[in-house]
Amino acid sequence: MKSSGQAPRGARALIATTLFVASVASTACKSHESSAPAPVPTGPVGSALASPTGAQRLTRSQYAASIRDIFGPEVVVPSAIEPDVATDGFESVGATNSTVSARGVEQYEMAGLAIGNQIVNDEKLRGRILKCRPAAFDDAACARDVVSLVGAKVFRRPLTDAETKALTDIITLTGRSLASFEKGLAYGISRMLQSPMFLYRPSVGEPDPEHAGQKRYTGFELATRLSYFLWDSTPDDALLDAARTGKLGGYEGLDAEVTRMLASPRARDGLRAFVRQWLRLGELDLIQKDSKLFTTYTAELGPMAREETLRVFEDLVFERDADVREVMLTRRTFVTPKLASMYQVMAPSATGFAPIELPADGKRRGLLGQVSFLALYAHPTSSSATLRGKFVREKLLCVTIPPPPVNLNTALPEPTDTAKTLRERVKIHFTNPDCAGCHSMTDPIGLGLENFDGIGRERTKENGVVIDPTGKLDGVDFDGPLTLAQAIHDHPRFAPCITRRAYQFATGTTPQPLEEPTLTALNERFVAAGYRLKPLLRAIATSPAFRTKGAPH
Repeated sequence: MKSSGQAPRGARALIATTLFVASVASTACKSHESSAPAPVPTGPVGSALASPTGAQRLTRSQYAASIRDIFGPEVVVPSAIEPDVATDGFESVGATNSTVSARGVEQYEMAGLAIGNQIVNDEKLRGRILKCRPAAFDDAACARDVVSLVGAKVFRRPLTDAETKALTDIITLTGRSLASFEKGLAYGISRMLQSPMFLYRPSVGEPDPEHAGQKRYTGFELATRLSYFLWDSTPDDALLDAARTGKLGGYEGLDAEVTRMLASPRARDGLRAFVRQWLRLGELDLIQKDSKLFTTYTAELGPMAREETLRVFEDLVFERDADVREVMLTRRTFVTPKLASMYQVMAPSATGFAPIELPADGKRRGLLGQVSFLALYAHPTSSSATLRGKFVREKLLCVTIPPPPVNLNTALPEPTDTAKTLRERVKIHFTNPDCAGCHSMTDPIGLGLENFDGIGRERTKENGVVIDPTGKLDGVDFDGPLTLAQAIHDHPRFAPCITRRAYQFATGTTPQPLEEPTLTALNERFVAAGYRLKPLLRAIATSPAFRTKGAPH
């Protein structure tokens, strides 16, 4: 048969109609750095009460990582796919409530076709999935072998007979029409990658034998849940095998898998995803600064600053297994020559990132001294006491600051001869009753960071006037960024907030009141383990609440 260059109409129609909304998919199937680590308590933490969870759509990072882990790191993954939506500050929470737009359907179709063609046209990539030699353009046996091998990885569970037949038919029908088994295979791969069984993480559950009337995630659902929490990517063969053999059904088998996963290099990707979402570091790609005022600002500063922060967290969690609250106090960081110049220190390397210890007599240390935070939480032309203080309250202390009243003018007056500094100009926030309630919670904190300008350069004066960085955080005095960082490190809400944010990222939900006892128990485990993050992640992943499919409550 002569090739027409197009897939048959039946195959194209099946591909185009594969995507549907998530609801359909879900029903279809303190130790210091130099201290020895504290002993880690064992056993499940908390109760089985959990927030109701629907099917979660893969985030952009999860989509790309999954493709590369399934087909090979060489695959170029298209970036033009449905954008992530953050809810309560997390894309992982937004993914629980998001559907796919009409434009998104088209984007996933184009991405799937591009990936499928890329794989079959590359001998190395094709060889990883095509283990048989097709005897004809429509070799059903060979097509079925590919479907069995690839389908279970893409869907993260064994395929049903109906799914296997449908995918095999697409490959053979298209291969016959286009006179090419490989072209048929490309459409088969595309079909898999457009399926809601890949794009979403279905959440159906099964009866929980330990809690009458409740449901727990099936072995394959739990394997998927674990993998995207700890690795930000698809399960590996060992995790899928643990699901198949029932190892994840009991605490000991689950704990063994979680321990293995946290020891894997892939756990760094999971940590990076958590920190990136928690601190909103993805937004550094979009920051804009007035180049006339900030002459050292360039487009690569945002991504560079994000990488510094992520490397500091990696160092604390994986290299040193230290008290993660030290992120507020540590002077150890990782800089490029450009960042070193901004920090006014000698670059440890002529190119790329390298570790460095910031001067002990300097004002810069920890997260509050990093460009990622200082530049992101600022305006294009100036610093912002409100944005920086709001970050501390919401991201580090888990205090919700409500939005300003509708139509309220939030602009600050321009500097004048009688009000040259930001401290003098924000006084308007404290005299206006519509502003005072919230700004009294944020602005005093942000004013403690005025020794850094809108892109994070250190300064002592603003418009010729010496900056006053003193203030009070919930009754604790501070006189600048160093003592403010110490006050946050010691704040009784800081550690529980880390626990809450990690749980939120892991479950893809905003915790409900009935989950507060679980959060309290998890935080107690966190404290007992010396505020080290890996034991906290392990406690969350093995907790009854993480394994239980919550019912509406």
